[in-house]
Amino acid sequence: MKHQTPTAEQPRYIKLNARDNVAIVVNDFGLPAGTRFPCGLELKSFVPQGHKTALVDIDEGAAIIRYGEVIGTAKSKIAAGEWVDEPRIEMPDAPDLDKLEISTAVPAPLPPLEGYTFEGYRNADGSVGTKNVLGISTSVQCVKGTLEYAIKRIRAELLPKYPNVDDVVALTHAYGCGVAISAPDAVVPIRTLQNLALNPNFGGEILVVGLGCEKLAPERLLPEGVSDSIVRMQDEAFDGFGAIVDAIMTQADARLAQLNKRQRETCPASDLVIGLQCGGSDAFSGVTANPAVGFAADLLVRAGATVMFSEVTEVRDAIQLLTRRAINEDVGRALVREMAWYDAYLARGGADRSANTTPGNKKGGLANIVEKSLGSIVKSGSSAIAGVLSPGEKAKTKGMLFAATPASDFICGTLQLASGMTLQVFTTGRGTPYGLAAAPVIKVATRSELARRWKDLIDFDAGRIATGEMTIEETGWELFKLILDVASGRTKPWSDHWGIHNDLTLFNPAPVT
Repeated sequence: MKHQTPTAEQPRYIKLNARDNVAIVVNDFGLPAGTRFPCGLELKSFVPQGHKTALVDIDEGAAIIRYGEVIGTAKSKIAAGEWVDEPRIEMPDAPDLDKLEISTAVPAPLPPLEGYTFEGYRNADGSVGTKNVLGISTSVQCVKGTLEYAIKRIRAELLPKYPNVDDVVALTHAYGCGVAISAPDAVVPIRTLQNLALNPNFGGEILVVGLGCEKLAPERLLPEGVSDSIVRMQDEAFDGFGAIVDAIMTQADARLAQLNKRQRETCPASDLVIGLQCGGSDAFSGVTANPAVGFAADLLVRAGATVMFSEVTEVRDAIQLLTRRAINEDVGRALVREMAWYDAYLARGGADRSANTTPGNKKGGLANIVEKSLGSIVKSGSSAIAGVLSPGEKAKTKGMLFAATPASDFICGTLQLASGMTLQVFTTGRGTPYGLAAAPVIKVATRSELARRWKDLIDFDAGRIATGEMTIEETGWELFKLILDVASGRTKPWSDHWGIHNDLTLFNPAPVT
Protein backbone atom coordinates (compact mmCIF):
# COMPACT_ATOMS: atom_id res chain seq x y z
CA MET A 1 0.00 0.00 0.00
CA LYS A 2 1.34 3.43 -0.96
CA HIS A 3 0.12 6.64 0.57
CA GLN A 4 1.28 10.22 0.56
CA THR A 5 3.46 11.17 3.55
CA PRO A 6 0.98 12.91 5.88
CA THR A 7 1.10 16.32 7.45
CA ALA A 8 -1.78 18.06 9.20
CA GLU A 9 -2.90 20.06 6.14
CA GLN A 10 -1.44 18.10 3.26
CA PRO A 11 -3.89 16.57 0.79
CA ARG A 12 -3.51 12.80 0.81
CA TYR A 13 -4.63 9.85 -1.25
CA ILE A 14 -4.08 6.10 -0.96
CA LYS A 15 -3.12 3.88 -3.88
CA LEU A 16 -3.22 0.21 -2.91
CA ASN A 17 -1.50 -1.58 -5.78
CA ALA A 18 1.05 -0.61 -8.42
CA ARG A 19 -1.51 -1.53 -11.11
CA ASP A 20 -4.19 0.81 -9.74
CA ASN A 21 -5.29 3.73 -11.90
CA VAL A 22 -7.51 5.20 -9.16
CA ALA A 23 -6.86 6.19 -5.55
CA ILE A 24 -9.07 7.25 -2.64
CA VAL A 25 -8.96 10.63 -0.92
CA VAL A 26 -7.92 10.37 2.73
CA ASN A 27 -8.65 13.84 4.11
CA ASP A 28 -11.65 14.26 6.37
CA PHE A 29 -14.68 15.66 4.49
CA GLY A 30 -12.93 15.41 1.09
CA LEU A 31 -10.93 17.83 -1.05
CA PRO A 32 -12.04 20.64 -3.40
CA ALA A 33 -11.32 21.12 -7.08
CA GLY A 34 -7.88 22.61 -7.65
CA THR A 35 -6.27 20.64 -4.82
CA ARG A 36 -2.77 19.60 -5.84
CA PHE A 37 -1.13 16.51 -4.34
CA PRO A 38 2.62 16.37 -3.70
CA CYS A 39 3.00 14.08 -6.74
CA GLY A 40 1.59 16.84 -8.98
CA LEU A 41 -1.89 15.40 -9.54
CA GLU A 42 -4.54 18.15 -9.46
CA LEU A 43 -8.20 17.49 -8.70
CA LYS A 44 -10.54 18.71 -11.43
CA SER A 45 -13.61 18.41 -9.18
CA PHE A 46 -14.53 18.02 -5.54
CA VAL A 47 -13.87 14.46 -4.31
CA PRO A 48 -15.44 13.35 -1.00
CA GLN A 49 -13.40 11.47 1.58
CA GLY A 50 -12.99 7.83 0.63
CA HIS A 51 -14.03 8.38 -2.97
CA LYS A 52 -11.85 7.68 -5.97
CA THR A 53 -10.00 10.02 -8.25
CA ALA A 54 -8.37 8.98 -11.51
CA LEU A 55 -4.57 8.97 -11.33
CA VAL A 56 -4.26 8.92 -15.13
CA ASP A 57 -6.58 9.48 -18.05
CA ILE A 58 -8.92 6.48 -18.45
CA ASP A 59 -10.46 5.94 -21.89
CA GLU A 60 -14.08 4.96 -22.45
CA GLY A 61 -14.40 1.19 -22.02
CA ALA A 62 -11.02 0.91 -20.30
CA ALA A 63 -10.59 -0.97 -17.04
CA ILE A 64 -10.84 0.86 -13.72
CA ILE A 65 -8.43 -0.85 -11.35
CA ARG A 66 -8.33 -0.84 -7.54
CA TYR A 67 -6.67 -3.46 -5.28
CA GLY A 68 -4.88 -4.49 -8.48
CA GLU A 69 -8.21 -5.90 -9.74
CA VAL A 70 -10.76 -4.63 -12.26
CA ILE A 71 -13.75 -3.11 -10.46
CA GLY A 72 -15.43 -2.00 -13.71
CA THR A 73 -14.95 -0.13 -16.95
CA ALA A 74 -15.32 3.56 -17.74
CA LYS A 75 -18.68 4.48 -19.26
CA SER A 76 -17.02 7.53 -20.81
CA LYS A 77 -13.55 9.01 -20.80
CA ILE A 78 -12.32 10.03 -17.34
CA ALA A 79 -9.54 12.58 -17.03
CA ALA A 80 -6.83 12.38 -14.39
CA GLY A 81 -7.99 14.24 -11.27
CA GLU A 82 -11.70 13.69 -11.89
CA TRP A 83 -14.06 12.09 -9.40
CA VAL A 84 -14.65 8.44 -10.36
CA ASP A 85 -18.07 7.89 -8.82
CA GLU A 86 -20.63 5.15 -9.33
CA PRO A 87 -22.41 6.54 -12.44
CA ARG A 88 -19.11 6.56 -14.34
CA ILE A 89 -18.41 2.86 -13.79
CA GLU A 90 -19.87 -0.10 -15.68
CA MET A 91 -19.91 -3.09 -13.32
CA PRO A 92 -18.29 -6.26 -14.71
CA ASP A 93 -19.84 -9.71 -14.74
CA ALA A 94 -19.32 -11.90 -11.69
CA PRO A 95 -16.51 -14.47 -11.91
CA ASP A 96 -17.57 -17.65 -13.72
CA LEU A 97 -17.84 -20.36 -11.07
CA ASP A 98 -17.01 -23.06 -13.63
CA LYS A 99 -13.66 -21.50 -14.52
CA LEU A 100 -12.10 -20.84 -11.13
CA GLU A 101 -8.62 -21.94 -10.14
CA ILE A 102 -8.80 -24.16 -7.06
CA SER A 103 -5.93 -24.68 -4.61
CA THR A 104 -3.41 -23.22 -7.06
CA ALA A 105 -1.92 -20.75 -4.57
CA VAL A 106 -2.28 -22.41 -1.17
CA PRO A 107 -0.30 -20.32 1.34
CA ALA A 108 2.42 -22.10 3.27
CA PRO A 109 1.48 -22.64 6.93
CA LEU A 110 2.32 -19.63 9.04
CA PRO A 111 4.79 -20.21 11.91
CA PRO A 112 3.02 -21.22 15.15
CA LEU A 113 2.35 -18.49 17.69
CA GLU A 114 2.72 -19.93 21.16
CA GLY A 115 2.22 -18.71 24.71
CA TYR A 116 -0.90 -16.56 24.24
CA THR A 117 -3.82 -17.26 26.55
CA PHE A 118 -7.13 -15.84 27.71
CA GLU A 119 -9.38 -16.38 30.72
CA GLY A 120 -12.38 -18.37 29.55
CA TYR A 121 -15.16 -20.64 30.77
CA ARG A 122 -14.31 -24.25 29.95
CA ASN A 123 -17.29 -26.52 29.30
CA ALA A 124 -17.73 -30.26 29.77
CA ASP A 125 -17.49 -30.85 26.01
CA GLY A 126 -14.10 -29.09 25.86
CA SER A 127 -15.39 -25.88 24.27
CA VAL A 128 -14.58 -22.56 25.94
CA GLY A 129 -16.87 -19.56 26.37
CA THR A 130 -16.03 -15.89 26.69
CA LYS A 131 -19.27 -15.11 28.55
CA ASN A 132 -21.36 -16.94 31.13
CA VAL A 133 -24.93 -16.58 29.90
CA LEU A 134 -28.18 -18.48 30.36
CA GLY A 135 -29.74 -18.85 26.93
CA ILE A 136 -33.41 -19.84 26.74
CA SER A 137 -34.55 -21.12 23.35
CA THR A 138 -38.02 -20.87 21.85
CA SER A 139 -39.62 -23.30 19.42
CA VAL A 140 -42.10 -20.81 17.98
CA GLN A 141 -42.58 -17.05 17.79
CA CYS A 142 -45.89 -17.28 19.68
CA VAL A 143 -44.12 -17.65 23.04
CA LYS A 144 -41.77 -14.67 22.57
CA GLY A 145 -43.81 -12.23 24.67
CA THR A 146 -44.25 -14.70 27.53
CA LEU A 147 -40.53 -15.51 27.64
CA GLU A 148 -39.54 -11.85 27.56
CA TYR A 149 -41.91 -11.19 30.46
CA ALA A 150 -40.35 -14.09 32.37
CA ILE A 151 -36.84 -12.86 31.63
CA LYS A 152 -37.64 -9.46 33.14
CA ARG A 153 -38.53 -11.26 36.37
CA ILE A 154 -35.50 -13.57 36.12
CA ARG A 155 -33.17 -10.59 35.82
CA ALA A 156 -34.83 -8.79 38.71
CA GLU A 157 -35.45 -11.69 41.09
CA LEU A 158 -32.97 -14.46 40.26
CA LEU A 159 -29.83 -13.04 38.66
CA PRO A 160 -28.76 -11.11 41.78
CA LYS A 161 -28.39 -14.49 43.54
CA TYR A 162 -25.87 -15.68 40.95
CA PRO A 163 -23.07 -13.10 40.60
CA ASN A 164 -20.97 -15.29 38.28
CA VAL A 165 -23.67 -15.27 35.58
CA ASP A 166 -23.47 -12.37 33.14
CA ASP A 167 -27.02 -12.36 31.79
CA VAL A 168 -30.04 -14.35 30.64
CA VAL A 169 -30.83 -14.16 26.92
CA ALA A 170 -33.97 -15.13 25.00
CA LEU A 171 -33.18 -16.95 21.75
CA THR A 172 -36.35 -15.75 20.04
CA HIS A 173 -37.22 -15.81 16.36
CA ALA A 174 -40.08 -15.65 13.85
CA TYR A 175 -40.08 -19.34 12.96
CA GLY A 176 -41.61 -22.61 14.17
CA CYS A 177 -45.11 -22.51 12.68
CA GLY A 178 -46.77 -21.30 9.50
CA VAL A 179 -43.72 -22.60 7.65
CA ALA A 180 -42.91 -25.49 5.33
CA ILE A 181 -41.17 -27.46 8.05
CA SER A 182 -40.25 -30.38 5.77
CA ALA A 183 -39.03 -28.36 2.79
CA PRO A 184 -35.38 -29.07 1.88
CA ASP A 185 -34.23 -25.56 2.79
CA ALA A 186 -35.91 -25.78 6.21
CA VAL A 187 -32.72 -27.50 7.33
CA VAL A 188 -31.13 -24.02 7.57
CA PRO A 189 -33.33 -22.41 10.27
CA ILE A 190 -33.78 -25.68 12.18
CA ARG A 191 -30.05 -26.43 12.23
CA THR A 192 -29.40 -22.84 13.28
CA LEU A 193 -31.76 -23.08 16.26
CA GLN A 194 -30.33 -26.44 17.30
CA ASN A 195 -26.77 -25.15 17.22
CA LEU A 196 -27.52 -21.76 18.80
CA ALA A 197 -28.38 -23.49 22.08
CA LEU A 198 -25.01 -25.26 21.97
CA ASN A 199 -22.96 -22.06 21.79
CA PRO A 200 -20.08 -22.31 24.32
CA ASN A 201 -21.14 -19.06 26.00
CA PHE A 202 -24.32 -20.82 27.23
CA GLY A 203 -22.39 -23.44 29.19
CA GLY A 204 -24.48 -26.44 28.12
CA GLU A 205 -27.51 -25.42 30.24
CA ILE A 206 -30.36 -25.80 27.77
CA LEU A 207 -33.99 -24.72 28.28
CA VAL A 208 -36.69 -24.51 25.61
CA VAL A 209 -40.00 -22.67 25.94
CA GLY A 210 -42.63 -23.94 23.51
CA LEU A 211 -46.34 -23.61 22.91
CA GLY A 212 -47.49 -27.16 22.26
CA CYS A 213 -49.14 -27.06 18.84
CA GLU A 214 -46.29 -25.72 16.69
CA LYS A 215 -44.79 -27.51 13.69
CA LEU A 216 -41.26 -27.30 15.11
CA ALA A 217 -41.52 -29.66 18.08
CA PRO A 218 -39.43 -28.37 21.03
CA GLU A 219 -37.76 -31.80 21.30
CA ARG A 220 -36.00 -31.12 18.01
CA LEU A 221 -34.05 -28.29 19.65
CA LEU A 222 -32.58 -30.48 22.40
CA PRO A 223 -29.50 -32.68 22.16
CA GLU A 224 -30.07 -36.43 22.17
CA GLY A 225 -30.72 -37.73 25.67
CA VAL A 226 -32.05 -34.43 27.06
CA SER A 227 -35.81 -34.50 27.63
CA ASP A 228 -36.58 -32.54 30.81
CA SER A 229 -35.71 -29.06 29.55
CA ILE A 230 -39.01 -28.02 27.97
CA VAL A 231 -41.77 -25.74 29.28
CA ARG A 232 -44.91 -26.01 27.11
CA MET A 233 -47.39 -23.21 27.61
CA GLN A 234 -50.34 -25.41 26.60
CA ASP A 235 -49.55 -28.01 29.25
CA GLU A 236 -52.89 -28.65 31.02
CA ALA A 237 -51.10 -28.69 34.37
CA PHE A 238 -50.67 -24.91 34.19
CA ASP A 239 -53.47 -22.89 35.75
CA GLY A 240 -53.09 -19.47 34.18
CA PHE A 241 -50.30 -17.23 32.94
CA GLY A 242 -48.67 -16.87 36.34
CA ALA A 243 -48.17 -20.62 36.63
CA ILE A 244 -46.50 -20.71 33.22
CA VAL A 245 -44.10 -17.93 34.15
CA ASP A 246 -43.37 -19.60 37.48
CA ALA A 247 -42.44 -22.82 35.66
CA ILE A 248 -40.03 -20.96 33.42
CA MET A 249 -38.47 -19.27 36.43
CA THR A 250 -38.12 -22.57 38.32
CA GLN A 251 -36.32 -24.14 35.36
CA ALA A 252 -34.17 -21.02 34.93
CA ASP A 253 -33.25 -20.98 38.62
CA ALA A 254 -31.88 -24.52 38.46
CA ARG A 255 -29.77 -23.71 35.43
CA LEU A 256 -28.51 -20.43 36.83
CA ALA A 257 -27.30 -22.34 39.89
CA GLN A 258 -25.22 -24.59 37.62
CA LEU A 259 -23.88 -21.70 35.53
CA ASN A 260 -22.90 -19.84 38.69
CA LYS A 261 -20.35 -22.60 39.37
CA ARG A 262 -18.46 -21.74 36.19
CA GLN A 263 -15.21 -19.91 36.80
CA ARG A 264 -12.83 -18.34 34.33
CA GLU A 265 -9.61 -20.28 33.88
CA THR A 266 -6.50 -19.78 31.79
CA CYS A 267 -7.01 -21.29 28.34
CA PRO A 268 -4.79 -21.29 25.26
CA ALA A 269 -5.73 -18.91 22.44
CA SER A 270 -6.39 -22.03 20.36
CA ASP A 271 -9.71 -22.40 22.24
CA LEU A 272 -11.10 -19.18 20.74
CA VAL A 273 -13.78 -19.20 18.04
CA ILE A 274 -13.79 -15.74 16.47
CA GLY A 275 -16.29 -14.36 13.97
CA LEU A 276 -15.40 -11.57 11.54
CA GLN A 277 -18.03 -9.30 10.03
CA CYS A 278 -18.40 -5.86 8.49
CA GLY A 279 -21.35 -3.48 8.34
CA GLY A 280 -21.72 0.06 7.10
CA SER A 281 -18.62 -0.46 4.96
CA ASP A 282 -16.85 2.32 3.10
CA ALA A 283 -13.86 2.67 0.80
CA PHE A 284 -11.52 2.61 3.81
CA SER A 285 -12.77 -0.81 4.93
CA GLY A 286 -10.33 -2.62 2.66
CA VAL A 287 -7.53 -0.17 3.47
CA THR A 288 -7.54 0.09 7.25
CA ALA A 289 -9.98 -1.95 9.35
CA ASN A 290 -10.14 -5.12 7.29
CA PRO A 291 -6.36 -5.36 6.76
CA ALA A 292 -5.84 -4.85 10.52
CA VAL A 293 -8.44 -7.55 11.22
CA GLY A 294 -6.84 -9.78 8.60
CA PHE A 295 -3.45 -9.44 10.28
CA ALA A 296 -4.99 -10.20 13.67
CA ALA A 297 -6.80 -13.17 12.09
CA ASP A 298 -3.48 -14.54 10.87
CA LEU A 299 -2.13 -14.24 14.41
CA LEU A 300 -5.16 -16.13 15.74
CA VAL A 301 -4.73 -18.87 13.13
CA ARG A 302 -1.06 -19.12 14.05
CA ALA A 303 -2.14 -19.52 17.68
CA GLY A 304 -4.38 -22.42 16.68
CA ALA A 305 -7.75 -20.65 16.97
CA THR A 306 -10.86 -21.02 14.83
CA VAL A 307 -11.66 -17.89 12.82
CA MET A 308 -14.62 -17.49 10.47
CA PHE A 309 -15.48 -14.85 7.91
CA SER A 310 -18.82 -14.74 6.11
CA GLU A 311 -21.26 -12.80 3.90
CA VAL A 312 -21.60 -14.62 0.57
CA THR A 313 -22.51 -11.60 -1.56
CA GLU A 314 -19.49 -9.75 -0.18
CA VAL A 315 -17.05 -12.43 -1.33
CA ARG A 316 -18.82 -13.60 -4.51
CA ASP A 317 -17.09 -11.04 -6.75
CA ALA A 318 -13.69 -11.86 -5.30
CA ILE A 319 -14.18 -15.62 -5.03
CA GLN A 320 -11.38 -16.23 -7.52
CA LEU A 321 -8.93 -14.95 -4.90
CA LEU A 322 -10.28 -17.34 -2.27
CA THR A 323 -10.59 -20.59 -4.21
CA ARG A 324 -6.88 -20.36 -5.00
CA ARG A 325 -6.21 -20.30 -1.22
CA ALA A 326 -8.40 -23.35 -0.49
CA ILE A 327 -6.32 -25.86 1.42
CA ASN A 328 -7.51 -28.69 -0.84
CA GLU A 329 -9.87 -29.50 -3.70
CA ASP A 330 -12.80 -30.35 -1.39
CA VAL A 331 -12.64 -26.98 0.36
CA GLY A 332 -12.38 -25.17 -2.97
CA ARG A 333 -15.42 -27.01 -4.33
CA ALA A 334 -17.32 -26.23 -1.13
CA LEU A 335 -16.65 -22.52 -1.67
CA VAL A 336 -18.01 -22.82 -5.22
CA ARG A 337 -21.02 -24.78 -3.93
CA GLU A 338 -22.00 -22.03 -1.49
CA MET A 339 -21.60 -19.33 -4.13
CA ALA A 340 -23.73 -21.28 -6.62
CA TRP A 341 -26.44 -21.95 -4.02
CA TYR A 342 -26.66 -18.25 -3.22
CA ASP A 343 -26.68 -17.25 -6.90
CA ALA A 344 -29.72 -19.50 -7.35
CA TYR A 345 -31.33 -18.17 -4.16
CA LEU A 346 -31.02 -14.57 -5.37
CA ALA A 347 -32.27 -15.50 -8.83
CA ARG A 348 -35.42 -17.06 -7.32
CA GLY A 349 -36.13 -13.74 -5.66
CA GLY A 350 -35.52 -11.73 -8.82
CA ALA A 351 -32.39 -10.10 -7.38
CA ASP A 352 -28.68 -10.23 -8.07
CA ARG A 353 -25.52 -9.44 -6.17
CA SER A 354 -25.70 -5.73 -7.05
CA ALA A 355 -28.58 -5.42 -4.56
CA ASN A 356 -26.04 -5.76 -1.74
CA THR A 357 -24.51 -2.28 -1.76
CA THR A 358 -26.37 0.23 0.41
CA PRO A 359 -26.74 4.00 0.06
CA GLY A 360 -24.26 4.33 2.94
CA ASN A 361 -21.72 2.10 1.17
CA LYS A 362 -21.94 4.32 -1.89
CA LYS A 363 -21.75 7.53 0.13
CA GLY A 364 -18.60 6.09 1.71
CA GLY A 365 -16.97 5.63 -1.69
CA LEU A 366 -17.83 2.06 -2.68
CA ALA A 367 -19.01 2.21 -6.28
CA ASN A 368 -20.29 -1.35 -6.57
CA ILE A 369 -20.29 -4.83 -5.06
CA VAL A 370 -17.05 -5.74 -6.86
CA GLU A 371 -15.12 -3.02 -5.06
CA LYS A 372 -16.89 -3.86 -1.80
CA SER A 373 -16.03 -7.56 -2.12
CA LEU A 374 -12.36 -6.92 -2.77
CA GLY A 375 -12.19 -4.93 0.45
CA SER A 376 -14.34 -7.37 2.40
CA ILE A 377 -12.23 -10.48 1.84
CA VAL A 378 -9.16 -8.74 3.27
CA LYS A 379 -10.59 -9.69 6.70
CA SER A 380 -9.63 -13.29 5.93
CA GLY A 381 -5.91 -12.47 6.18
CA SER A 382 -3.35 -14.48 4.25
CA SER A 383 -3.65 -18.03 5.59
CA ALA A 384 -5.14 -20.98 3.73
CA ILE A 385 -8.93 -21.41 3.74
CA ALA A 386 -9.18 -24.52 5.90
CA GLY A 387 -12.92 -25.22 5.74
CA VAL A 388 -16.37 -24.11 4.62
CA LEU A 389 -19.56 -24.09 6.69
CA SER A 390 -23.08 -24.07 5.28
CA PRO A 391 -25.44 -21.61 7.02
CA GLY A 392 -25.83 -22.47 10.70
CA GLU A 393 -23.45 -25.44 10.58
CA LYS A 394 -21.25 -25.94 13.65
CA ALA A 395 -17.51 -25.37 13.20
CA LYS A 396 -15.41 -28.48 13.76
CA THR A 397 -12.18 -27.39 12.08
CA LYS A 398 -9.60 -24.93 13.34
CA GLY A 399 -7.97 -22.30 11.16
CA MET A 400 -9.55 -19.83 8.74
CA LEU A 401 -13.09 -20.90 7.78
CA PHE A 402 -15.65 -19.45 5.42
CA ALA A 403 -19.05 -19.61 7.13
CA ALA A 404 -21.65 -19.00 4.44
CA THR A 405 -24.23 -16.41 5.51
CA PRO A 406 -26.21 -13.57 3.97
CA ALA A 407 -24.61 -10.15 4.36
CA SER A 408 -27.34 -8.90 6.71
CA ASP A 409 -25.57 -7.96 9.96
CA PHE A 410 -28.28 -9.53 12.08
CA ILE A 411 -28.59 -12.81 10.14
CA CYS A 412 -24.81 -13.13 9.86
CA GLY A 413 -24.37 -12.63 13.59
CA THR A 414 -27.05 -15.21 14.37
CA LEU A 415 -25.53 -17.79 12.01
CA GLN A 416 -22.01 -17.23 13.34
CA LEU A 417 -23.31 -17.79 16.90
CA ALA A 418 -24.85 -21.05 15.70
CA SER A 419 -21.49 -22.02 14.21
CA GLY A 420 -19.94 -21.63 17.67
CA MET A 421 -18.56 -18.09 17.53
CA THR A 422 -17.81 -16.78 21.03
CA LEU A 423 -16.49 -13.29 20.15
CA GLN A 424 -17.08 -11.16 17.07
CA VAL A 425 -14.89 -8.48 15.48
CA PHE A 426 -17.05 -6.07 13.49
CA THR A 427 -15.61 -3.43 11.14
CA THR A 428 -17.54 -0.33 10.13
CA GLY A 429 -16.89 2.78 8.10
CA ARG A 430 -20.23 4.53 8.32
CA GLY A 431 -20.92 3.48 11.94
CA THR A 432 -23.49 1.16 13.50
CA PRO A 433 -24.57 0.47 17.10
CA TYR A 434 -24.85 -3.28 16.35
CA GLY A 435 -24.23 -5.70 19.21
CA LEU A 436 -24.98 -9.24 20.37
CA ALA A 437 -26.17 -10.26 23.82
CA ALA A 438 -24.74 -13.77 23.53
CA ALA A 439 -21.16 -12.77 22.63
CA PRO A 440 -18.97 -9.68 22.94
CA VAL A 441 -18.59 -7.58 19.78
CA ILE A 442 -15.46 -5.48 19.19
CA LYS A 443 -16.35 -2.55 16.92
CA VAL A 444 -13.48 -1.45 14.64
CA ALA A 445 -13.70 1.90 12.82
CA THR A 446 -12.17 2.36 9.39
CA ARG A 447 -11.68 6.10 9.91
CA SER A 448 -10.29 8.07 12.84
CA GLU A 449 -12.96 10.75 12.34
CA LEU A 450 -15.65 8.15 13.07
CA ALA A 451 -13.70 6.77 16.04
CA ARG A 452 -13.44 10.26 17.54
CA ARG A 453 -17.07 11.17 16.90
CA TRP A 454 -18.35 7.83 18.21
CA LYS A 455 -15.81 7.59 21.01
CA ASP A 456 -18.26 5.72 23.24
CA LEU A 457 -19.46 3.28 20.57
CA ILE A 458 -16.25 2.37 18.71
CA ASP A 459 -13.78 0.07 20.47
CA PHE A 460 -10.81 0.28 18.11
CA ASP A 461 -9.54 2.93 15.67
CA ALA A 462 -8.01 1.38 12.54
CA GLY A 463 -8.08 4.77 10.79
CA ARG A 464 -4.61 5.38 12.19
CA ILE A 465 -3.33 3.29 9.26
CA ALA A 466 -4.66 5.82 6.74
CA THR A 467 -3.13 8.76 8.57
CA GLY A 468 0.25 7.05 8.79
CA GLU A 469 0.25 6.97 12.60
CA MET A 470 0.44 3.15 12.67
CA THR A 471 1.16 0.30 10.29
CA ILE A 472 -1.17 -2.58 9.50
CA GLU A 473 1.11 -4.86 11.51
CA GLU A 474 1.06 -2.59 14.57
CA THR A 475 -2.73 -2.22 14.54
CA GLY A 476 -3.12 -5.97 13.93
CA TRP A 477 -1.06 -6.84 17.00
CA GLU A 478 -2.93 -4.26 19.09
CA LEU A 479 -6.26 -5.69 17.96
CA PHE A 480 -5.11 -9.26 18.66
CA LYS A 481 -4.28 -8.32 22.24
CA LEU A 482 -7.61 -6.50 22.60
CA ILE A 483 -9.39 -9.69 21.46
CA LEU A 484 -7.64 -11.62 24.23
CA ASP A 485 -8.58 -8.96 26.80
CA VAL A 486 -12.24 -8.89 25.75
CA ALA A 487 -12.42 -12.69 25.65
CA SER A 488 -11.04 -12.70 29.19
CA GLY A 489 -13.61 -10.23 30.50
CA ARG A 490 -10.87 -7.71 31.33
CA THR A 491 -12.20 -5.21 28.78
CA LYS A 492 -15.90 -4.68 28.07
CA PRO A 493 -16.82 -3.52 24.54
CA TRP A 494 -19.10 -0.51 24.29
CA SER A 495 -22.10 -2.49 23.04
CA ASP A 496 -22.01 -4.52 26.27
CA HIS A 497 -21.37 -1.39 28.35
CA TRP A 498 -24.56 0.20 27.04
CA GLY A 499 -26.50 -3.06 26.64
CA ILE A 500 -27.00 -2.44 22.90
CA HIS A 501 -27.96 -5.86 21.57
CA ASN A 502 -29.73 -6.69 18.32
CA ASP A 503 -32.37 -9.40 18.08
CA LEU A 504 -31.38 -12.74 16.64
CA THR A 505 -32.61 -13.13 13.06
CA LEU A 506 -32.98 -16.55 11.45
CA PHE A 507 -32.19 -17.17 7.81
CA ASN A 508 -35.17 -19.06 6.37
CA PRO A 509 -34.87 -19.69 2.62
CA ALA A 510 -37.73 -22.24 2.78
CA PRO A 511 -41.35 -21.34 1.94
CA VAL A 512 -43.62 -19.72 4.51
CA THR A 513 -47.10 -21.24 4.36
